Amino acid sequence: MTISTAQIFRQGVNAILEQQESLTRTQQQIASGKRIQKPSDDPSGAVKILDIEEQIAVTGQHLRNDGFARTELFLEEGAMQGAVNVLQRVRELMIQANNDTQSEATRGTIATEMRARVDELLALANTRNASGDYLFAGFNLDTQPFSSSGGVVTYHGDQGQRRIQVGPSSFIPVSDSGTDVFERIKTGNGALTVSTATANTGSGLVKSLSQSSGFTRDVYTLSFSQASPTAPVTYAVNGAATGLVASGNYVSGDSISFNSVELVIEGEPANGDVFTVSPSAQQDIFATLSAIASALEGPSTEAADNAKFHNAMGAGLNNIDRALDNFLRVRSNIGSRLNNLDSQSEVNENFLLRMSEARSQVQDLDFAEAISRLSAQSTSLEAAQKVFVKVQGLSLFDYL
Repeated sequence: MTISTAQIFRQGVNAILEQQESLTRTQQQIASGKRIQKPSDDPSGAVKILDIEEQIAVTGQHLRNDGFARTELFLEEGAMQGAVNVLQRVRELMIQANNDTQSEATRGTIATEMRARVDELLALANTRNASGDYLFAGFNLDTQPFSSSGGVVTYHGDQGQRRIQVGPSSFIPVSDSGTDVFERIKTGNGALTVSTATANTGSGLVKSLSQSSGFTRDVYTLSFSQASPTAPVTYAVNGAATGLVASGNYVSGDSISFNSVELVIEGEPANGDVFTVSPSAQQDIFATLSAIASALEGPSTEAADNAKFHNAMGAGLNNIDRALDNFLRVRSNIGSRLNNLDSQSEVNENFLLRMSEARSQVQDLDFAEAISRLSAQSTSLEAAQKVFVKVQGLSLFDYL
């Protein structure tokens, strides 16, 4: 078979170009540290890398969400700590005011600070984050959750609780609705509450209220009567559903027992005085503080007025304690969420490490093998170039 000069030249050039392409590819691998430069280098390996990088990207987003969630929870925790501080100061003021050495003037001064504490708590309830979103508005992030008009605080948010994904199946709450934090607060001791009729004229004081397990839920009316100034004071307890459940002669400081409820009254109730024992209801903290301030601003020099004041302070202290319990419950929940974030963050970081190792096994270059291959390819290219030079010089005209 006859081989033309052009064909010889073309074969030689192609051989050199192939050697140069292999050498260039190896140089690129060494420069980047990656074995696969394009999908055609290893189709199955390239697909694996795409899957791994997608999982790495998703996990990276979960870690960024983790950071956002921590910021939100730290802000909420700070607001709740501020709210706890406000209520603790309110409690101190109430204990200070609930002393017979105080005058109406000094109690009025305390009431002024009490009103200021209400405004401080309102500001905390309207806390915003760095984006300007309200923390306690539920899903209504751009709506101010609480507003005050005529001394009445109104909630404008909803009951939503925002959550953020920090893992494949892990969603962490990053907010609490204003209703759950500031409004759904039990009155009294959390099970029962006692109230004093505004028409009472005696000096009866509620000293304690308790119940044992199995008590009958009902609205009980404790009424006092006295047939004549010299007759003993008697009492009767009637349930709205259960009827008369207890009666007898009243003795100051003795326990009045009915349907597993223990109520202690001290002082001198007047004929017709009424106390009502009912199941605890829910009352927002702003209404509680407003009622306390109103009691501080009221008269308290007469015996009956003084008794009403002390009963109002006693009921207010119980309600403040329930609010503190609720605030501490919310703070405890925030702490639990932060602990969950710590655990999930560790899981995400470990997963990223495993995925990075898996990607490295598929994609990373074996430098020792690549350098050895580069040396061999360089030698092959140099040999091909020398052979081409020798072959192109083989011509019969050189021997004629």
